[in-house]
Parts: sequence; structure tokens; C-alpha cells
Amino acid sequence: MERSLSMELVRVTEAAALNSARWMGRGKKDEADDAATSAMRDVFNTIPMQGTVVIGEGEMDEAPMLYIGEKLGTGLGPLVDVAVDPLEGTNIVASGGWNALAVLAIADKGNLLHAPDMYMDKIAVGPEAVGQIDINASVLDNLKAVAKAKNKDIQDVVATVLNRDRHSKIIHELREAGARIKLINDGDVAGAINTAFDLTGVDILFGSGGAPEGVISAVALKCLGGEIQGKLLPQSDEEVERCGKMGLDLGKVLRMEDLVRGDDAIFAAT
Repeated sequence: MERSLSMELVRVTEAAALNSARWMGRGKKDEADDAATSAMRDVFNTIPMQGTVVIGEGEMDEAPMLYIGEKLGTGLGPLVDVAVDPLEGTNIVASGGWNALAVLAIADKGNLLHAPDMYMDKIAVGPEAVGQIDINASVLDNLKAVAKAKNKDIQDVVATVLNRDRHSKIIHELREAGARIKLINDGDVAGAINTAFDLTGVDILFGSGGAPEGVISAVALKCLGGEIQGKLLPQSDEEVERCGKMGLDLGKVLRMEDLVRGDDAIFAAT
């Protein structure tokens, strides 16, 4: 993939962030999302690439822009898969909060998992703990593994978890183990990325969030040397059927190479 593409993609997320920022604190999350989406699409279409949206704002009949299957770019240049979240944290922007992101990921055509729009159970760590986590293991066992890898006591391990009722069991187990928790109200892409930076003070991410965001997080962590594992969590018979049609094994642990194949991928966020 051409290196010049990297800086072009930074312009895409910058435009989305700047356009949505005009809606900061106005209590209108849909307008903020629309602003980010339209700006992202406009700049994408100036870039010399042949992109196809594989993770976007919804199916063609659900989203006017950046829908799954939409073609992006000038029609010249590399063939790539595109995953976007024009505004991760619409509620954050609407309420005037911090840490909303405009994010995208691209990889060579066929290399991104076409994740359905449903929940995914996730566990993520930064470079120091790569190869030590297991999404099928207990919270305590994963804490022990990360503590050992990072040469610290469990009491000094900080886990980040989306602040949702569905995570009450995980939160209880983390506190029983003696670990510390950084609860986040929105944005588990940012939560996953934070595990890769010492200055954030975050060691591991637990819990469920959107499956598309799991793929975007995987690209980010691949670029940063971290790791994420996931398992799809369908909430209805319709979602189970959709996974079957897509050829996805619901019992399978989705590892880095399942989420994003190869090493030629780009992640951008603003």
C-alpha cells in the first residue's frame, strides 16, 4: 500500500472531527454524526484509491452516506477495504464531553473482517502483554497474566470497561481481584487504543461493544503492536441467521489475523 495514502487519510479524519465539532455541546448527536459523515465522505473521494466500505454507517437502505458497499476514492490507485466510524462518541459530542473520535481503517482488499452490526465480546492489551491474554479465560486469570507481563501487582493493573449494566459481572470480578477500573461512558475504540500507551495508565480492556468497532480497534492495535481478541454475541435469532449467511462461526475466537489479515493496514484517528 502506498505510503502517501497515510497522510491523505489523516485529512479524512481531521475533516470529520472539525465538522462535527461545530455541534459540540448542542445536544444533537445525529446532527454531529451527519456532519462528520459528510465531511469524511467528501475528502475520501479526493484520494487516489479504489475503496469499498466494508464497515460503515449501515446497509445501503439504512444510510445515505458511507454505507456498506459504497465505493470511495477517485477510482485510481490501490484496491482497499475501508472501515469507518465517522464519529465514535456521538453522545460525547452532544453533551460537550471529551475523547470523541473520528476513526477509519483501511487494508488491502479482502483483508478486513466484514463484521456484522452486533455486539462483540472483547479483550485488548498493549505490546507488553501480547500473547498473554485469552478471552475464554477468567477475568482473574487474564489480570494475572497481564500483571506478570507488565511486572506489576494485580492491585496496580488498570482495566477499562464501558459503563454499562451488562458489564456488572466483569466489574464485580475486577474489584474482587483487587484491580482498578477506569469506566468509560462511550467509545471502546479509544479504550482499546489506550491499552497501547503507557501515559494513559490503562493496561487491559474488557467487555462487549460493537463488532465493527472491534475490527477498527484490531487495525489500530496491529499498527501499535498490541492485541485484541473477540467473540460475536448475537442478541436475536435474526442476528444468528445473519452470521450464518456471512459464514461466521459464533463459537470462534476472533484473533488479530481473523480481524485484519496481513501487515499492510493503516489506521487514522482525530
